[in-house]
Amino acid sequence: MPEYLYPGVYVEEIDTGNKPIEGVSTSTVGFLGIAERGPVKPILITSFDEYTRTFGRYVNDTEGDHYLAYAVEGFFLNGGKRCFVQRVFHADSLAPANSATRAVTDVGGVMKIWAVGPGAFGGNIAYQVSNAGLDPNGTNTKLFRLSIFYWRGGQPKPMFTPTTNTFDTPPTQSEVYDNLSTVSTASTFYEGEINDVSNLIVIKHTTGDRPPNSPGDVGKDANGKSLFLNGAGAPVFLDPASDGKPSVAGGSLFNQEDFAGGDADLTLPDAFKTSASPSKTGLDGLGDVDEISLLCCPEESYLGPKLIAGLLTTQCENKKDRFAILQAPSAVIPPNDPSINSKYAAYYYPWLKISDPRTSVPLLIPPGGHVAGIYARSDTTVGVHKDPANEVIRGIDELQVQTNDQQQSILNPKGVNVLRYFRGAGNLVWGGRTTANDPDWKYINVRRLFIFVEKSILRGTQWVVFENNDEPLWARVRRSVSDFLTTLWRDGMLQGAKKEQAYFVRCDHTTMTQADIDNGRLICVIGIAPVKPAEFVIFRIGQWDGGSSVTEG
Repeated sequence: MPEYLYPGVYVEEIDTGNKPIEGVSTSTVGFLGIAERGPVKPILITSFDEYTRTFGRYVNDTEGDHYLAYAVEGFFLNGGKRCFVQRVFHADSLAPANSATRAVTDVGGVMKIWAVGPGAFGGNIAYQVSNAGLDPNGTNTKLFRLSIFYWRGGQPKPMFTPTTNTFDTPPTQSEVYDNLSTVSTASTFYEGEINDVSNLIVIKHTTGDRPPNSPGDVGKDANGKSLFLNGAGAPVFLDPASDGKPSVAGGSLFNQEDFAGGDADLTLPDAFKTSASPSKTGLDGLGDVDEISLLCCPEESYLGPKLIAGLLTTQCENKKDRFAILQAPSAVIPPNDPSINSKYAAYYYPWLKISDPRTSVPLLIPPGGHVAGIYARSDTTVGVHKDPANEVIRGIDELQVQTNDQQQSILNPKGVNVLRYFRGAGNLVWGGRTTANDPDWKYINVRRLFIFVEKSILRGTQWVVFENNDEPLWARVRRSVSDFLTTLWRDGMLQGAKKEQAYFVRCDHTTMTQADIDNGRLICVIGIAPVKPAEFVIFRIGQWDGGSSVTEG
């Protein structure tokens, strides 16, 4: 209670009881798949350019194409704004359990550089130490410049021409960090400047002053001046790491455990670890990202039917805050059924045909990434209450196969959402059902609307915990939830001409007993009437003879 100890005017703030609930995002996707390179923790990606800087481009190995890059590109082409990408990797069979090797180099005994993630790609990363821009003569023992280079596909030979100070084969990607300091309290201390910023490396200061300049034939001009920038020699490649992968992506070494993920030691792989705590990999890593509301694995067919799809739907059903986008295998023959019975998943057929950006040759890719972008586009332009169907698929040439009405009449009741071509309209998503057998959860928009409402209320009512569990609190809870649902009703997300027909909120002695109250439980019962899609539009037309009737006067 406030104290009033001296005469005067007191100004006090009071709680009006209004605690508004804000709607959560519904369009952030979690992608799981095989990438060219990169970290093995969930990374927020907001454009395809950002994806290529972090994870590389399209992957082809001894087993053929992998589809993560195509899916992320299709997501952004179709209106997606943000996603988290989790790279799947295979642990080294020779390394300790639940760990993976990565390329590493000790630089002059004072600094260590690791590739940002495990895999053979680390052997294609080179570093170059040179004098800092603020110290071109190299007299300062605390400042230096570090340049990082990466070549896709292997180490180039030859790489550098000393007489011209140029690369014979330009690097695929490069990063330059200038005026780095070895002083841990400096604003440009190189661990802070590089770690969690670089898309190629992580770094550790071990001891001493700045690292020595890169070795190599630096070359001299007629006056004895170095031909290289600030006295740097040729870049030096990291010592390659073997993580048991015969190719870029890893081929048949990927298994269900790699996709499922779990706790794994992904910090620096020796005594200079920055942290001893484990990190989660694979799908488990995406499970810890609360912002994700959609899941998609472009490599869903990699291990055969059901395995990866089962992992996705299991996480969605356990967490109850996300929805899985599943894909039929690549086949001309329509699937018999989705093989998954879940109200937290939707299943799409067929695959999409695009022009391969690498070769301009036609290429088939799974539809999940493009469909995820359509979900995001529909949510942004209309809302999560609209079924993400009757939407144009952007960024493709055509569908793998054309489906007619009679074929879809068999697939639609089974929960197979068909992608179809219509003359004058283009390629459209022509289905909006979940894979559930329960008719209450037949439509995608109904399930996702409930996810949205439940998650929004969960986040917006955290203030209730440990408040006095009595009538005033119950009234405040009813008001907060009712105000939120009224907004949804006005936005067309709920049925009913009046708000009383759209929802009800009860939080009083009818929803909880004295035993509930004594045990610290506040129970609020909510009912909402979600809008349903007009899946079958029927016009009944008959003859009318009204034009021939005669009125007697």
